[in-house]
Amino acid sequence: MSNRIIQLAAAAAISLTPLAASAQDLPNLRIGWAEDADALDPTLGRTYVGRIAIVDMCDSLFTYNDKLAIVPQLATGYEWTDSKTLVVKLRPGVTFHDGTPFDAASVKYSLERHATMAGSARKGDVGTMDRVEVVDPLTVRFVLKTPDVVFLSQLAVRAGVIVSPKAAEAAGKDFALHPVCAGPYKFVERVAQDRIVLEKFAQHWDAANYHFARVTFRPIVDSTARLANLQAGAIDINGVVVPTDAEAVRKDPKLKLFAFDGLGYTGVTFNLGRSALGQTPIGTDARVRRAFELAIDRDALVQVVFNGMHAVTAQPVPPSSPFYQSVVAPTKRDPAKAKAMLEEAGIKTPVVINLITTNSPESKQTGEVLQSMAAEGGFDIKLVTMEFASSLDVVEKGEFGAFLIGWSGRPDADGNIRDLLHVGAPINWAGYKSAEFDGLIDQARSLPDLAQRGPLYAKAFTTLHNDLPILYLYSQRVLFGMSAKVQGFAPVADGMMRLGGVMLAK
Repeated sequence: MSNRIIQLAAAAAISLTPLAASAQDLPNLRIGWAEDADALDPTLGRTYVGRIAIVDMCDSLFTYNDKLAIVPQLATGYEWTDSKTLVVKLRPGVTFHDGTPFDAASVKYSLERHATMAGSARKGDVGTMDRVEVVDPLTVRFVLKTPDVVFLSQLAVRAGVIVSPKAAEAAGKDFALHPVCAGPYKFVERVAQDRIVLEKFAQHWDAANYHFARVTFRPIVDSTARLANLQAGAIDINGVVVPTDAEAVRKDPKLKLFAFDGLGYTGVTFNLGRSALGQTPIGTDARVRRAFELAIDRDALVQVVFNGMHAVTAQPVPPSSPFYQSVVAPTKRDPAKAKAMLEEAGIKTPVVINLITTNSPESKQTGEVLQSMAAEGGFDIKLVTMEFASSLDVVEKGEFGAFLIGWSGRPDADGNIRDLLHVGAPINWAGYKSAEFDGLIDQARSLPDLAQRGPLYAKAFTTLHNDLPILYLYSQRVLFGMSAKVQGFAPVADGMMRLGGVMLAK
């Protein structure tokens, strides 16, 4: 590998300018989402909407641009000195929201916090990290246990977020109640199920590129209410436009629609015996899960619930991904064959499945369609509807049979599977254990060439399709609805709402 420091000039330091508007001259931005966030702590956070808020509150070492290229944020450049050593140069003159300085020591603190904190959801992201070394105040060295081509990309998501050591130490386990980072907007308040409020941080290294005095995130579970709020001007952005509302947004001259392919999936995660609720035929026998797949018609589901806008998939990456493996295709629906498989396995029908859905109309409708389809194949789905954050707490404890849940996705396939399915991973809610699968994705992570990684993922995805710890259903298109006054927004396939350069026209 090159020994030259890779300078990422496209995002070089931008100094503050006296021409930047003062906060009192700036408008506020109001964003509606389909659910409330979980912990506003980059180490503990698990949800998509939580990550949305963190992106605008907490800078990371790197980030993604609209081409999904990794670009610097708190870093200015990097160098792989060998296959296990990454040296990162840091941006000078950066301060955290509490006024303390950002430096190599704070990077070391934050990455070690990700690796060791109880309940950390980032342990899998930094699992190959052996140690972090402070070279000088603006240089940090990451030494890995094994070669890991994915590690740099992890520093472009929550694992790369750097928090104030002073604030984190003072708050301890309560840091999520008042997070302190180094992003363009700082935390003001949170009222559960009502709002998260951020305000502009005037000392941010790129403050001139952020044009709102305050940003408010509002959870509005009902999609009809979310659309009505956007149409009435009560919110400026609807971050979750459902496909059935897309045309209404597109036709409204006061609004505009952004529609683009995402990186993730929605599927059914099964409890594979983690608790008594998982000690069921479908939780303990892959043949029953394969029969369940035969009872489901993904195409019909997407047509009925989502106007055909999402892409069906039977693997953890979308068809648009360079990691997609065509050998792993959705199984064609055959309810009669599903019943025959259950009979051959000696399983008494109907097979009861307790399926948790969230309380959004779309999640409930998806559950109802699955329920109707599965009944013809010998299954009896009992729907359990829960508020989103509460459902995560229940599932994390293993108190579920099956869970209808989405994953927002990462550009690299490893980000869609490791934390969710590798043995010991922090959000392996299924309790999946496969030495074959783990070995394949571990090997893929050590290879820099996509052509070499592809065949390993083909085998890994085939293993998943046989075992079905997660029944992948579809890959969602990201749909954002905005007031026509919102200018400068650049959509990124990861579904984040980065506010740099975004403003409201007068």
